[in-house]
Amino acid sequence: MLLTDVIMPGMSGKDLSEKILKIIPKIKIIFMSGYTDDAIVKHGVLEEGINFIQKPFTPQQLIKVIKEVLQKK
Repeated sequence: MLLTDVIMPGMSGKDLSEKILKIIPKIKIIFMSGYTDDAIVKHGVLEEGINFIQKPFTPQQLIKVIKEVLQKK
């Protein structure tokens, strides 16, 4: 599993995920950001329907999202 921020210095989370998917095609990915998921989708940073968690989040919220993503086919 990859947990990555959407916006990072030097490389976006989307670019990072695309590189990793070439190496590990079945990897599960969760994006996180302080921006809302709607704002990120509207600005074309991520596609709609991606696995996303809004910052700040609690450990319990992260665990819940991880479980949900791992259960997806």
